[in-house]
Amino acid sequence: MMDVRAGVDAVDRELVKLIKIRSGYMEAAARIKPDRDAVRDEDRKADVLNKVRRSSQTAGLPLAIAEPVWETLVEASIAYEFTVWDKTRV
Repeated sequence: MMDVRAGVDAVDRELVKLIKIRSGYMEAAARIKPDRDAVRDEDRKADVLNKVRRSSQTAGLPLAIAEPVWETLVEASIAYEFTVWDKTRV
């Protein structure tokens, strides 16, 4: 069990690094978007989630894990982008 937990912890550390990189793109998007209404883009959200579904199926990741994780990630990213957008426009 210790090996399994160590493996999970190692993967979590890598995921944190990747999510940090992803959040940098959210910061860039917030700076680029011309108005606050452009931050929430439901078409883009649907596109991201569809791509994740396809990638998950190809990789063998159960959708029962992928879908709620990415739904949460995308919503948190949108909220973060709103925060950055607001801070850069004050």
